[in-house]
Amino acid sequence: VQLVESGGGSVQAGGSLRLSCAVTGFTYSTYCMGWFRHTPGKEREGVACIDAEDTAAYADSVKGRFIISKDNTENTLYLQMNDLKPEDDAMYYCAAEPWCRVLGDSIYYEMDYWGKGTQVTISS
Repeated sequence: VQLVESGGGSVQAGGSLRLSCAVTGFTYSTYCMGWFRHTPGKEREGVACIDAEDTAAYADSVKGRFIISKDNTENTLYLQMNDLKPEDDAMYYCAAEPWCRVLGDSIYYEMDYWGKGTQVTISS
């Protein structure tokens, strides 16, 4: 299984970015995929999660601004990030876990497969 993120970069506060995660070798009918972020000195934060049935959950800090989606034909996970804020500055990772479903507003953290990350830098 390989997950490769792309789409990070530097953007001004209030701007938008779309992250992509190309997934290969992950062939499960039931799964969760998610986006996480990490800033040095802080704990890893679950940003958004989606399951095979397109049920999604979001961290309170990004609700109404970020949208997680996936293209099953392209085996790609996306994170559309709008109205970016300085606190969104972080390394963003995509992750995948088989035999998982999104329940309520919970983001599943114990993913088995992780990408290497893409940096998002917000300038004010």
